Amino acid sequence: MTLIGAQDTWGLWAVLITAGAAGLWAERTRWGRRLSSAVIAIGATFLLSNTGVIPAEAPAYGVVWSYLVPLAIPLLLFKADLRRILREAGPTLLAFLAGGVGTVIGTVVAYRLVPLGPEGWKLAGIFCATYVGGSLNYMAAAEALELRTGDLLTAGIAADNLVMTLYFLLLFALPAMSPLARWCGGGTRATQAEGSRSATAERQAITPEGMAASLAAAAILCASGYGLASLVGVPSAGILVVTALTVTTATVAPSFLGRFGGAQELGVLLMQIFFATIGASANISVVLRVGPRLFLFAALILAVHLLFLLLAARVLRVRLDEIVIASNANMGGPTTAAAMATARRWHHLVIPAILCGTLGYAVATFVGVAVGHWLR
Repeated sequence: MTLIGAQDTWGLWAVLITAGAAGLWAERTRWGRRLSSAVIAIGATFLLSNTGVIPAEAPAYGVVWSYLVPLAIPLLLFKADLRRILREAGPTLLAFLAGGVGTVIGTVVAYRLVPLGPEGWKLAGIFCATYVGGSLNYMAAAEALELRTGDLLTAGIAADNLVMTLYFLLLFALPAMSPLARWCGGGTRATQAEGSRSATAERQAITPEGMAASLAAAAILCASGYGLASLVGVPSAGILVVTALTVTTATVAPSFLGRFGGAQELGVLLMQIFFATIGASANISVVLRVGPRLFLFAALILAVHLLFLLLAARVLRVRLDEIVIASNANMGGPTTAAAMATARRWHHLVIPAILCGTLGYAVATFVGVAVGHWLR
């Protein structure tokens, strides 16, 4: 028995939405930025679930998986114009693609060395998707691979966030290593803030009409994607079809989807509710038992990723600053990559960071799912 029962739908929705909102609010503070909004949302519901306040299983959680997660995917992909990405990302795109290959190799190596049990191939596919294109792909790959075990997903996110924090610190330190800069064929270059201003100018005004249109377009894409998947007899591939339809539409008609203001913000909010749901369905004993092994698994992937990326940069003659931003785009997506470019005053790399990170959002789920099934 829990304080809020499994059938108390309104009570559970209040908890999930509040936890997600608290994570977003906390990220405005110094300590919140260090933890990230996702970790705060997961931690809050994880604590409530394991102290008897909310249940570990409830119909409300199924609604999040079945409807909110698929709806968040197209909302976050409305600007995934592949033609623009290929045209404007430049050398950073080469480094980003090399980093993706390094992640795939690292996933295979880690899978062979670290036993993860019968669900290991699914976890491998999820981590591969996450480290090819960012955290959006974590939930998309989990949905596509049909891994809904809250214990494993929570342990995976805990390990991912700890490893990622350490890895981002390493990325910030790399430009100070002059021998490494000479190895890669060049260090960094400073420019004016044109890229930063361009990125800011691209943000759309958020209006009720824009948010309504964004939700309507996302719902239509989800209905079409899942309908097509069911029609061809593979309903489990619905999230992949939705992704493909969204990216195709964003590439063929970028001005159509790009005009909807608020899509990104709505997608982020839905992701926060998803993270809160993961924490609610987790068991502390499983997290403590599996977490350290997943930490080692993630660390191995990132080590191989970085090593391969540096070797590829030597061949491609890509500068160290482009390597750092490309690797960040692989791991964290467009937001963290653009933030790092701004923090380092590499303003010429803000737009490539956003474009490469968006490309990762568009393709990484397919890569991770393919690698997971191959390892199986």
